[in-house]
Amino acid sequence: MTPPRRPPSWVPERGEVIWIDHNPQAGREMKDHHPFLVLSTGPFHRAVGLVVGCAMTSAATNEGSSLAVDLGPIPDRPTAHSYVLCHQIKSFDWRARGARSHPIGQLSDAQLEPVLDIVGQILGFITN
Repeated sequence: MTPPRRPPSWVPERGEVIWIDHNPQAGREMKDHHPFLVLSTGPFHRAVGLVVGCAMTSAATNEGSSLAVDLGPIPDRPTAHSYVLCHQIKSFDWRARGARSHPIGQLSDAQLEPVLDIVGQILGFITN
């Protein structure tokens, strides 16, 4: 008989920024290790083993984009900003990809709300 698996000590939560490997990628998808904003919930992650969310970047080309939410300056790089790419919605097996906590940590409701609004519009859950 196989012993029961112990639950992991850390499970990503909705609104948390994590590091995750986006490879393999194709076309215009994000690649390599990047921050990722988790939009799905902790109970979903525990039950299914996947996270759903949006890729993040510091690429200045996203400034002013209607599909990117500017989270403001990066603490150790004050001239660079962190952007949530609302059009880069992904689902990942967070354990298999070695996800880990990111220094940004948990976003405030004020930071998360515009992301949810844009993603909701993209997916047709919100019509404006």
